[in-house]
Amino acid sequence: MIYQHWQMTNLPMTEMWMPPGSTDLWQMADFIIVYLMWAVMMAAMMLPSAMAMVKAFSQACQRRYGRDTPYTYLFSCAYLLVWFIFSIVLTLIQWQMHGLNWLSAMMENNNTLLAAGIFIVAGVYQFSALKNTCLRHCRLPVSFLLNFWRNGRSGAFSMGVIYGNICLGCCWAQMLIMFAVGVMNITAMILITLFILFEKSLPENKESIDKAAGVLFCLWGTGLLFLLD
Repeated sequence: MIYQHWQMTNLPMTEMWMPPGSTDLWQMADFIIVYLMWAVMMAAMMLPSAMAMVKAFSQACQRRYGRDTPYTYLFSCAYLLVWFIFSIVLTLIQWQMHGLNWLSAMMENNNTLLAAGIFIVAGVYQFSALKNTCLRHCRLPVSFLLNFWRNGRSGAFSMGVIYGNICLGCCWAQMLIMFAVGVMNITAMILITLFILFEKSLPENKESIDKAAGVLFCLWGTGLLFLLD
């Protein structure tokens, strides 16, 4: 991702790949490149925050089976599979945004109203019951294992899918922020990753910090709305 960012900021436009500005001009190669970009981004952003759960699952497997392989690998792959499927959705959204000229050829935001809407949606979602329920499971690996344990290899895979969906329910709105700040914005990518990691590592009773982040996102979006005037 860093190399791709370097290409887009240092190479002449004639020497780099850029997504077509019209939906009709997209070829399969364009979809593949954008999808791989999102898939790598999702793995890089979400795996660090899942390591506490993976470690807890590994320890549970060692106690139950006497070893953690291949169960931990199946759990982790299933978790990533959820985010790889979500990357298809993000790719299709980006495809349409280029067609509407909401994203530039450099994958930067061209629509202040869209950016404001994304920040406000992300902020409001911080207060939702679904967000809080998913975040609670992410913060309590032991509780997740007790409530969703499945035996065997197929069970490990299904648990990874379940946890991936819980994690998706917690963080999908934060992923959309990349469309507001620029898809290839490495600084934003790192900051969002650190925020997600911080948010999931807090004790369950620290909901005030989640709400503060929601207020911040809403204020950021509202500030962008004032720029429209």
